[in-house]
Amino acid sequence: MHIGITGTGCYIPTTTKLNSDFNNHTFLNTDGTLIANSSEIIIEKFKKITGIAERRYAKKELNTSDIAFLAAERAITDANIDKESIDYIIFAHNFGDVTSGQPQGDSLPSLASKVKHLLQIKNPSCVAYDILFGCPGWLEGIIQAYAFIKAGLAKKCLIIGAETLSRVIDPYDRDSMIYSDGAGATILEETNATGNILAHNSATYAHTEANYIFFGESYNKKENNNTKYIKMHGRKIYEFAVTNVPQAMKNCMDKSGVTINDVKKIFIHQANEKMDEAIVSRFYKLYNKTMPTDIMPMNIYKLGNSSVATVPTLFDLVRKGKLENHTIKKGDVVIFASVGAGMNINAVVYKY
Repeated sequence: MHIGITGTGCYIPTTTKLNSDFNNHTFLNTDGTLIANSSEIIIEKFKKITGIAERRYAKKELNTSDIAFLAAERAITDANIDKESIDYIIFAHNFGDVTSGQPQGDSLPSLASKVKHLLQIKNPSCVAYDILFGCPGWLEGIIQAYAFIKAGLAKKCLIIGAETLSRVIDPYDRDSMIYSDGAGATILEETNATGNILAHNSATYAHTEANYIFFGESYNKKENNNTKYIKMHGRKIYEFAVTNVPQAMKNCMDKSGVTINDVKKIFIHQANEKMDEAIVSRFYKLYNKTMPTDIMPMNIYKLGNSSVATVPTLFDLVRKGKLENHTIKKGDVVIFASVGAGMNINAVVYKY
């Protein structure tokens, strides 16, 4: 039995936020003091480290569940299935629906239930639920759906990763330039086609690492509204990721039944260009090999880091020939990998 991806879809917001749009921002240190460098210098250094030149923000009238619905519709159409035949809707996010201008997230009802409602699926046996797994959430949803199908508990699953991070960022924090909005969706089902999950691997490091990404107060100590924003310990995350993600990928690769020489593409969470390159380079070094130049599609320079949406969005774009210089064809072996809040890591080896 093959369990494969039969449809993909994504929604890329239409509002573009350029690096130059941050020129007039006031960036502060964690203690609230003014960063000595000018905004222009801060932005220039930011671009060199992250690779991000622009990012996308959702329009005010669209929420996380709305853009997820749009991506889901496209995945269902792409898979050419009846929406009433879907057994599970698994929605990975981190902050729920955050209405523009409001400090509070809304996850009641679950975003998966909201998407099911927007899709107008009537079948009560279509079970909808959310998962919180940080940036690797969409990939963890794929792994859960795979388990359901393999166990005979489902035949078709819709897995969504979506986020509107632009609404949970501290404007005084230079890390706010990293984050963006987006949605990606995938249909996973039992199929006679070539698509097949060959192996998967997940891990949670929460001994000393749990709070590397967290919800914290603004760096502007004059704010009195008690609003919390996404925060991170960037250096710790970098060291954690380049140390642990390559090994997780290798563990997955080694039980897949194929070799590293068979891998055509690696779809890694678009978090930080230098970090992603370091992860994949170290992965190849574990096999005493050099990282191929065309192995890792990247779109972070235009789309920023949209958390759970980055991998399904990237895969959809490459699959449909919309990312320059990158294609995949039937029979290609690819690796999906992600790391994020929790601290969680996962990897999947997939034969397309």
